Amino acid sequence: MKTDVFALRHIGIREEDLNTMFNTVGVENLEQLIFETIPQHIRLKEPLKLDEPMSEHKFLAHTEALSKKNKVFRTYIGLGYHESLIPSVIKRNILENPGWYTAYTPYQAEIAQGRLEALLNFQTIISDLTGMELANASLLDESTAAAEAMTMLFDVRSRDQKKNNVLKFFVSEEILPQTLSLLKTRSIPLGIELVIGNHEEFKYSADFYGALLQYPGKYGQVYDYAAFVAKAKENDIKVAVAADIMSLVLLTPPGEFGVDVVVGTTQRFGIPLGYGGPHAAFFATKEEFKRSIPGRIIGVTKDTDGKPALRMALQTREQHIKRDKATSNICTAQVLLAVMAGMYGVYHGPKGLKYIASKIHSTAVTLVDALENLGLYQINSAYFDTITVKADSNKVRPIAEANEVNFYYVDNDTISIAVNEATSLKDLNQIISIFSEALGKTSKEVSSLLNKTTISGNIERTSAFMENKVFNSYHSETELMRYIKKLERKDLALNHSMISLGSCTMKLNAASEMLPLSSSNWGNIHPFVPVDQAEGYQTILRELAKDLSIITGFADTSLQPNSGAQGEYAGLMVIRAYHESRGESERNICLIPSSAHGTNPASAVMAGMKVVVTKTDEKGNIDVADLEEKAKLHSDKLAALMVTYPSTHGVFESSIKQITKLIHDHGGQVYMDGANMNAQVGLTNPATIGADVCHLNLHKTFAIPHGGGGPGVGPICVAPQLVPFLPSNPVISTGGKDAITAISAAPWGSSLVCLISYGYIKMLGEYGLTQSTKIAILNANYIKHKLEGKFEVLYTGEKGRAAHEMILDCRPFKKNGIEVTDIAKRLMDYGFHAPTVSFPVAGTVMIEPTESESLAELDRFCEAMTAIREEIDESNIDEPNNVLKNAPHTLEMATTDDWQFPYSRQKASYPLPYIAENKFWPSVRRVDDAYGDRNLICTCAPIEAYMEAE
Repeated sequence: MKTDVFALRHIGIREEDLNTMFNTVGVENLEQLIFETIPQHIRLKEPLKLDEPMSEHKFLAHTEALSKKNKVFRTYIGLGYHESLIPSVIKRNILENPGWYTAYTPYQAEIAQGRLEALLNFQTIISDLTGMELANASLLDESTAAAEAMTMLFDVRSRDQKKNNVLKFFVSEEILPQTLSLLKTRSIPLGIELVIGNHEEFKYSADFYGALLQYPGKYGQVYDYAAFVAKAKENDIKVAVAADIMSLVLLTPPGEFGVDVVVGTTQRFGIPLGYGGPHAAFFATKEEFKRSIPGRIIGVTKDTDGKPALRMALQTREQHIKRDKATSNICTAQVLLAVMAGMYGVYHGPKGLKYIASKIHSTAVTLVDALENLGLYQINSAYFDTITVKADSNKVRPIAEANEVNFYYVDNDTISIAVNEATSLKDLNQIISIFSEALGKTSKEVSSLLNKTTISGNIERTSAFMENKVFNSYHSETELMRYIKKLERKDLALNHSMISLGSCTMKLNAASEMLPLSSSNWGNIHPFVPVDQAEGYQTILRELAKDLSIITGFADTSLQPNSGAQGEYAGLMVIRAYHESRGESERNICLIPSSAHGTNPASAVMAGMKVVVTKTDEKGNIDVADLEEKAKLHSDKLAALMVTYPSTHGVFESSIKQITKLIHDHGGQVYMDGANMNAQVGLTNPATIGADVCHLNLHKTFAIPHGGGGPGVGPICVAPQLVPFLPSNPVISTGGKDAITAISAAPWGSSLVCLISYGYIKMLGEYGLTQSTKIAILNANYIKHKLEGKFEVLYTGEKGRAAHEMILDCRPFKKNGIEVTDIAKRLMDYGFHAPTVSFPVAGTVMIEPTESESLAELDRFCEAMTAIREEIDESNIDEPNNVLKNAPHTLEMATTDDWQFPYSRQKASYPLPYIAENKFWPSVRRVDDAYGDRNLICTCAPIEAYMEAE
């Protein structure tokens, strides 16, 4: 075995396993299987022209050398991004721990209680600090969260406002520039009219439905917004506030002056800058908007025994249920980062946060005092951490950069300086000395921070926060380490067993891909530093974009979208801009097959398009005749087709080129959803099938970990005619020559985790990438054949093959009283996470094994599914007290003295011999979703509840 070949480590199937698998599947070799799976007319004629693969050792040395090309200056740019200190206990036990970063979205609550508790902590911190009743479990970044606030408030307009077509939304000129750019992007397709101005001069009128304020303002001024909010309420104008989370430790919470929504980022709660992300945004609002709030909410419920349990609440709000009626296409959250931010709050507690926030503020106050002693004028009358100084930027900047310091230069005579948690007395004196030199003066060294404040009166926080026991218990490293481990043990992640989720591609996140993320040379770069300070990042981002373009066959790539849903939206907005550039702005019809992901129709509506659903035939393929009929009917207004390939049913449809030509013939563009790209890489590609744009889920095909539901990255790759419209950023130049406005806050989105996909491609190379695709297809077909006769595979290709995933029909088992949910829960007893349940067809499971699993693991899974099939046959619709209906079985059940079930403890807990070697115990019994939705509780219990219990 070649120990330095990464592909042999990434791919789980050994050379000696292949003949066994070929015999099972019924092929002579791998090429025969691929021939029978993928239509020949869309196969690539040449191998991918990629660099020779690196060994893991060489890759780590390569990224280390590149990291040193980044210039890590002391950076005080602010604008929503601040250096923070990551507690080592959190970095080691969460960020670097596959028990946390390889977990899936917690749809199966019984095996996700640890992650759910961590997210409930996050929600509680956000609710407490913002003063709001309800918070979700994170969004993508502050700017997209602000855009979600704008659209949610648009959706919840009063009946009269909707009747009178009230479309105006006021945006304070104090808003962050990247947020304003994103608001422009989101507002135009929906017909929302942005009015940007000074909130103190705002003319309240019935023409406005909402307003957005920044707290503190972009250059640091803290305003008392109470009067503005009160007057807005009198005029039926709802108010959102974008707030700095750390400042809310000292400032009056927006909820206390009556706002409707508070958004922001938790980046400064122990999350690396990472050249822009990933960072967990927050969204807090009033309970009256619980059915409209975007994203995921974690709620408290009970299990079968009536004991407390957690789960994702109110899922009927989400795009996968509401589809084109959804007001948001939010799919990926930033769970891993939200968990880290929540643990930062747990570790420091309210007293620790007060200490940190007070120190930051005192640093700013001390800096102002020193600069004023030099004769400089500081503009802000009240501030938290960001000051604005009148000084000659042209004199200060070269001195600052020579001293490896970045400020934000507002204009020629205005400089903004944002201090942070990491700013030391030494740093403070360095800042002062830079201004001293620019002025030709001598400054006195600061030896201690001043005990003064500019925060008083109505803007000073007086209310308590984070009084719950969890925030007042784990302040030593030992205690926090054990708490994190306690939660981790409740979760089934990829480090325990295969997670065979169809459409979600839970593949190996290799340690060598992950290691660079821990380096401060990658982690501590502000997204708005001059580009020449980020040469290492620029090299990686350019190379990754180039490689993704080669893999997809397209002309160029934008890495800005920071989730798959964002990628969908970006792709459609680029198509929209293309049509407008040709004088065809009336093209607004988007054709979407009925089998599409729920985010597809939601994205189309957000992009200002009208969704027309097309049929699928009895084999699950796109009904070409119906598509042709609708394309002809809407020919003059056809904007796009959204198509997933291979199909959501796990089939390479041979008619795909006929379909894409049909759309082009009627003036439309083809958007390909890249969710199933793991079946294409190296064998075919979106350009070959005739698509014009695709998004790629880097958290699926290209190995970025799911992290319990995020981070995700969703870049778009485009054909030549769409290149000019790739998205821009208002601070750092990026995008095409006719670029649309921003899609996410940072110029290159979640840059830090792009290192992972860069490593995945560079270490696998052309052979490894292509072999990964082939083995993913082999593994799926192996499972398909092993389970034949026990479960019906719903759809296959023309030669009877599955792509990289397949759908098993569980609806026939209803006659035994067994639902697909029962099978999902019973799999937990066998040590497996359920495959994708009831998507894209209700009553089915969709299985995708990926290329990273071993033959032994595939066999274990098939053995478990076969045993469950036998249990189904033993079940009777008239006797629901059976092993499937009672699943999952907890350790508490198995050890109780009172066993009231008609089957043995052995059958319940250890139904197959392999389970005893590595038993995973669900921590709660089956959760009651309906109870949780009827009794919505989305924050931790108050301290009194614990006191009463004790």
